[in-house]
Amino acid sequence: MTERVAVIGTTAWGTALGILLASRGVEVRLWARTAEEARRINKERKNAAHLPYAPFPDGISATASPSEAFEGASLIILAVPSQTMRENLRKLKAHIGKSALLLNVSKGVEIETMRRMSEVIEEEVGGRERIAVLSGPNFAREVVLGMPTATVVASAEMKTAGMIQRLVSTQYFRAYTNEDVIGVELGGALKNVIALAVGMSDGLGFGDNTRAALITRGLAEITRLGVAAGANPLTFSGLAGMGDLVATCTSQLSRNRFVGQELARGRALKEILSSMEGIAEGVTTVKAALKLARHLGVEMPIAEQVHRVLFEGSMVKEAVRALMERELKPEISPNIFGLSG
Repeated sequence: MTERVAVIGTTAWGTALGILLASRGVEVRLWARTAEEARRINKERKNAAHLPYAPFPDGISATASPSEAFEGASLIILAVPSQTMRENLRKLKAHIGKSALLLNVSKGVEIETMRRMSEVIEEEVGGRERIAVLSGPNFAREVVLGMPTATVVASAEMKTAGMIQRLVSTQYFRAYTNEDVIGVELGGALKNVIALAVGMSDGLGFGDNTRAALITRGLAEITRLGVAAGANPLTFSGLAGMGDLVATCTSQLSRNRFVGQELARGRALKEILSSMEGIAEGVTTVKAALKLARHLGVEMPIAEQVHRVLFEGSMVKEAVRALMERELKPEISPNIFGLSG
């Protein structure tokens, strides 16, 4: 019997994973928000709005009907923007099978509750043992073009992680498993905030020294917050930590880096976001990250300056000066994973 997978959301990443699975002989249904969007995708045999260079293989189609999308699905991939995750689940959970595995691929933290996406899914649908997250240095464009890529599948239940690992792995897409859901999710969400900072640095014309410093000290911030939240510190040296951070901070494909770059060049945030295809998750994640950091007593100076530029009227050059003129400190605290920054 052919495996069936449903994808909630016609985002670039959700579509890319659907194409990957369909190329393996899996029957894939993309759930679209409107019947018109589904009709257009099926007629054109591609997602022209978000992934126009990737024609669909056989076995993948779109539908606006939740019952049609989820019927018989053994795996449901959640690929919607993080701040709309709960809203979408409330609309759709009546159609989600009790035995279907749930794979989150969105990278963000809910602002109001400080919840990670797997926590939102568990609260709305239930079943921690069937929930997994996928995260890593994974640009949709490179995946659909068949470029060698590695990722991490994390779940509290390693059997669930292993089942998804085997389903998504191909000759060019290699998945590793991890039981540290907290670390994998926070690594994927918080790197977007650091990418905004690196983009600002690049937009000002700074060089490799600055970029390397921001990435390295950014990783320290991510690790401190992650460990305070209960993550394994080793996760942040892996694909879902350093791997995703480096890719997002250096790639021309990075939306978050682009936003930071354009801000440094003088464009207004609203103008930048309205001109983009897709979501720069770091813009909202920085709010949730700082809220969580205050709750846990963690210092995040780079994230603080990003927030000031985005929402408090600070100039990028002022943010750079504030970071460089902070109190001098040891690079590594007596407790390597201590909370002082």
